[in-house]
Amino acid sequence: MKNYLRIHPEVRHALENGQPIVALESAVITHGLPYPENVQLAEELEQTVRKEGAIPATIALLDGFIRVGLSVEERERLATATHKRKISIRDIGIALTRKEAGGTTVATTLHIAHQSGIKVFATGGIGGVHREAPFDVSADLPTLAKTPLVVVSAGAKAILDLPATLEVLETMGVPIIGYRTDEFPAFYSRESGLPVNVRVEDPQDVAAIAKAQWECQLVNAILVVNPPPSETALPRAAIEAIIQQAVHEALDQGIRGAEVTPFLLARVSELSGGESLRANLALLKSNAQLAAQIAHHLYTPRPLYSV
Repeated sequence: MKNYLRIHPEVRHALENGQPIVALESAVITHGLPYPENVQLAEELEQTVRKEGAIPATIALLDGFIRVGLSVEERERLATATHKRKISIRDIGIALTRKEAGGTTVATTLHIAHQSGIKVFATGGIGGVHREAPFDVSADLPTLAKTPLVVVSAGAKAILDLPATLEVLETMGVPIIGYRTDEFPAFYSRESGLPVNVRVEDPQDVAAIAKAQWECQLVNAILVVNPPPSETALPRAAIEAIIQQAVHEALDQGIRGAEVTPFLLARVSELSGGESLRANLALLKSNAQLAAQIAHHLYTPRPLYSV
């Protein structure tokens, strides 16, 4: 990977000096929002990380290179590129050789962040097992099972089969840590009726669990689930009815594969009058903030020597 890796000078300095860093995905820039809202959100997420004293590292593919940390100009180019690819694990080699602009998914961001030496990653919601198609399992899940990072999310995307997703995570040995919650959040909603493995009250507790897990030579991620802010979270019953309608529409229209998730997210936003989008934006910022707080307890400061 080193031939393709381009680490932003600020991120490289932080890595060399043991400063806290938070990786951020870029699929939300390329496929989550229209321009210029996508650029504005990317900037807000980075500023949220900075306010907590950590360094943001937005990861993307551009000009035939893997970028770990984007300049303002690179972020603008990524957001406005005419042809953009959503980069899952399978797409990395294709996008690099074709020099495509690409936004990274959870799985790809995880892989690149680990290869770069970053320990914490903030996202909105992980992928999982799709409803009505149990054979359709996101690459996020096996990647979580083999990549030792702390991943902060608002659970899995609510358009998925959440019980089945949790079963797969259990099989793959991924611990689910509820941050000030006993329930696995349902992305837009704070509750799902599904339990987490353990509840913690402090970012330091998350870091302690991660360190112990990795010191035992386990390579799985630590999935921290952070409920969406209460002021923007949606009632579970109301959003579930909307999701079911969107799922049935996707089936009726024959939408399959990589097109399912973008269709469902857009349709749920339409049917909810934009309330699901507002909840999504708020939880992204909340997760970035928590990830930065956790990162402070995982970094290793460089020792100071007196002359």
